[in-house]
Amino acid sequence: MLLLEPQHWTDYELIDSGNYEKLERFGKYVLARPEPQAVWQKTLSEDEWKTMADAVFRREKGKSSQDGNERGEWIQKKGMPDQWFINYDYKEMHLKFRLGLTSFKHVGIFPEQAENWNFIYDTIKSFTVSEPKVLNLFAYTGGASIAAKSAGADVTHVDSVKQVITWSRENMEASNLDNIRWIVEDALKFCRREVKRGKKYNGIILDPPAYGRGPDGERWILEENIAELMSICRELLESENSFLILNLYSMGFSSVIAENLIKSYFPAIKSYQYGELLIPEKSGKRLPLSIYARFKNSKD
Repeated sequence: MLLLEPQHWTDYELIDSGNYEKLERFGKYVLARPEPQAVWQKTLSEDEWKTMADAVFRREKGKSSQDGNERGEWIQKKGMPDQWFINYDYKEMHLKFRLGLTSFKHVGIFPEQAENWNFIYDTIKSFTVSEPKVLNLFAYTGGASIAAKSAGADVTHVDSVKQVITWSRENMEASNLDNIRWIVEDALKFCRREVKRGKKYNGIILDPPAYGRGPDGERWILEENIAELMSICRELLESENSFLILNLYSMGFSSVIAENLIKSYFPAIKSYQYGELLIPEKSGKRLPLSIYARFKNSKD
């Protein structure tokens, strides 16, 4: 089991966490927002948090949703914009993200996923096929998609929310990339059709939520649907020059579950990684934010 911490961020840092909140810097702006896994005490004082934060997310009572997103509003200091950009650089990969203050506490990026972006970039670069095909499911604002595109992949990006697809396109264009294939559809329905079409991919990235809805009201429940999705991905993934990444954000799941899913649906894979994605903070604490399992079949 591996505990992965991002090493290449300059435009992001976790300043402090505790009391179910986290204090983060995105570029030159500092945000305070809820974090259900930060069950310990804060290192900094409440006055220090108040002084440092350019925007604070306040929950609205009775506004939590089935998918675990918390509804609320941002309280912004004067001069704090609703949208801004940050950069992420790794080797020859130069990504740019448009961030924004949403009513669900999210800002358009999950910084801990940078370790997976690096893995995607390095793995694609190691392949012996030109323009490998990569499928990104539940793709949100497209960090993994533009990482794959930056490495030279032919990328298909699937998400059920049209506005999120638009946001992803902004990130692609800001990163001076183009020609990602955008699909607004339920991920499971799309994958079933791809199998019938006989399609194959060199890389598959899965970032399924605990709960979700497709554009036509299709219901996604992680515990009920993940087995079928993994089975379908086994049919879609090439046997060579290939990789798969599974991210799970459900607090009820452990990294061993992610490992067992790989063992069950990809039994031929003998070398893989699984564990947690963490963000370290200055005090020495580490905030766990996601579990993952991943593998690759390449010549390195």
